Amino acid sequence: MTDPAQGRRIRVRGQVQGVGFRPFVWSLAHDMGLRGTVANDAEGVLIHVAGDALDAFETALSGQAPPLARVDAVESTPADVLAEGFSIIQSGPRGADTRVTPDAATCADCLEEISGSGRRAGYAFTNCTNCGPRLSILRALPYDRANTTMAGFDMCADCAAEYDDPRDRRFHAQPIACPACGPRLWLEPDHDGDPITATATLLRAGAIVAIKGLGGFHLACDATNATALATLRRRKRRPAKPFALMGSLDMIGRYAQVGAAAEARLTDPAAPIVLLPMQGDALPDGVAPGQARLGWMLPATPLHHLLLRAVGRPLLMTSANLSGDPQVTDNDAARRDLAAFADAFLMHDRDIARRLDDGVEAIGPRGPFVMRRARGRVPGTLPLPLDGPQVFAAGGELKAAICLTKGSQALLSHHIGDLGSPLTLADYTRADEDLSDLFDHRPEAIAVDLHPAFQSTRLGRAKADRLGVPVIDVQHHHAHMAAALGEAGWRGEVAVGIVLDGLGLGPDGTMWGGEILMGGYGAVTRAAHLTPAPLIGGDRAQSEPWRNALVRLDAAGEQALADRLFGHHPLHVARRMVGGPQAPLSSSAGRLFDAVAACLGLCGDRQSFEGEAAMALEAVARPAALYVFGWDGQVIDPAPMMRALARDLDAGRDVGEISGAFHAGLADVVARAARQVATQAGTRTVALSGGCFQNVTLLTLVAEALSDLDLCLPGEVPPGDGGLAYGQALVALARLEAG
Repeated sequence: MTDPAQGRRIRVRGQVQGVGFRPFVWSLAHDMGLRGTVANDAEGVLIHVAGDALDAFETALSGQAPPLARVDAVESTPADVLAEGFSIIQSGPRGADTRVTPDAATCADCLEEISGSGRRAGYAFTNCTNCGPRLSILRALPYDRANTTMAGFDMCADCAAEYDDPRDRRFHAQPIACPACGPRLWLEPDHDGDPITATATLLRAGAIVAIKGLGGFHLACDATNATALATLRRRKRRPAKPFALMGSLDMIGRYAQVGAAAEARLTDPAAPIVLLPMQGDALPDGVAPGQARLGWMLPATPLHHLLLRAVGRPLLMTSANLSGDPQVTDNDAARRDLAAFADAFLMHDRDIARRLDDGVEAIGPRGPFVMRRARGRVPGTLPLPLDGPQVFAAGGELKAAICLTKGSQALLSHHIGDLGSPLTLADYTRADEDLSDLFDHRPEAIAVDLHPAFQSTRLGRAKADRLGVPVIDVQHHHAHMAAALGEAGWRGEVAVGIVLDGLGLGPDGTMWGGEILMGGYGAVTRAAHLTPAPLIGGDRAQSEPWRNALVRLDAAGEQALADRLFGHHPLHVARRMVGGPQAPLSSSAGRLFDAVAACLGLCGDRQSFEGEAAMALEAVARPAALYVFGWDGQVIDPAPMMRALARDLDAGRDVGEISGAFHAGLADVVARAARQVATQAGTRTVALSGGCFQNVTLLTLVAEALSDLDLCLPGEVPPGDGGLAYGQALVALARLEAG
């Protein structure tokens, strides 16, 4: 028997399971003439290795890791190693501290394979360790085939040989499949021949097809067919909300401006929707009425690659769901719920274990940022600048997402949706159970939004009661600021936050939304804010922008203009409500955007989706000299801006210039206010967050005005409510640390 040799015990932590890391280590060790073993276990990948060149081996573990791997740490200690050659050994116990890899778009090797003439030619479920489904098919840890929705597909001899060969890129690829043994595709109603070809024929003829993808169904049609677009909008009762598009890079370049940053994001394994400025050829207005940007994505699966190639035109791809409900994932549910929308169904028999929407991202002044964290990004973890007890953060009411912390890592969940829907509420509960189980999470505190009526707050409190752990209430805008600081890795004493969004309950009982805050993770003070205005009719003010325009015009002394623009509404009734319980005060920047949009005739009567008016306002904006806001050192007053706007409307000024002047004025005043507060506080750090900073024009203007300071800008954590839970978790950790 070989005597033990002095070697090393190497622990690799991070996203290192299910990504081909063990065969990578095996090949590396063989190439370097090393001996030992490699295995998965509860903490990641564990290597015992002996031989020469161990320093170079360690360096290569992170420097040459597989495409989908994320190496957080390589920890090494001396150890005796008893081994002949180098081998991959059986995995250890369930990995409580390991990561599950996000679903990944089709890699170049698999794409070449489906385009070739081998046994996977034209096969819609081709994948390998570098691509394919992961979280969407996972039922439980460890990530083995038996714990996925591939469990019912027994591997054929050819696939089994690839699966067992460390030299093959399909070594231990759990979703491995081929036409002989894997999932199958079909079209309903039945059509003769290949289902991809038949579906492409239908789409080119103007049909709407429900297509089962990785994380749910899409409704698809030919994006160049105005009639098909109009039919889909009528069937879905979706008059204006932009649709997403799918195309090849060449196709996208015909219709949109694709810079280097955008191309890198489009081709990322997450395959998100990326918002791109329109350029070149025009698509029908029905794709995104009144918008200046289109949401484009590349095909994420072999199925989508094959279909797009067969159609030869850009495809409109929108989540398939009933209004207000989450995306459909089940075949039977699709037949039942989507029959009113779809002319046909492209189905397959690989079940979807977890619903995952398409991610949405944009290109900001300093690079890409996530607007909706979803498929391909989750369950990747994010670093935390604070360490401490495990915390569960419940998030908000709209665009809900949860966050779990463990050590110095945070798991920010996928976009779950608006909790007003019972089905979305059920998804929220399931996401809590799933992620807590997958990551063996045992929270010692629960963080919730300050608003007691939020479903997320109620669920968080109920969870705390069940577990017997404390609840930490976190003010909405404090959480936004903390999220931006945390993603930037800030560890200072005092920072300033510019937080602009729709609504969030303030500690004074009023609704906030246009805030300059000062402080840190543990606590903040309100240093400045927009002049509050009444929300006439309460929640109705969020869906009817004319109500916000009325109160802002009246406050500016422009009642006559309000009467002229909105006289078809019951203004006398609305004005009598001001000062009463049905018109609570709010400093919301989001409602100010609605007010200006309504004055310009953009979506004034009613919004068909949240943010419609603000998006329309940004879409028409053109560079213009700024409107001046009032600023007394504490309150930002829109009244002077509204008076200037009224004069320009009377003079017939172009609405694009008026919108540009508003954007420039708001950016200027919040930047001046933040700079003043930062100077007084003795800090150079300013964080930008809140849903209004999804507006790239506003984000860019504010960032430019404060470019000499240390800015914390949106990145992997969404600036809207999808990032709220991450900030709540940081506030909770800071308060727990402070005792």
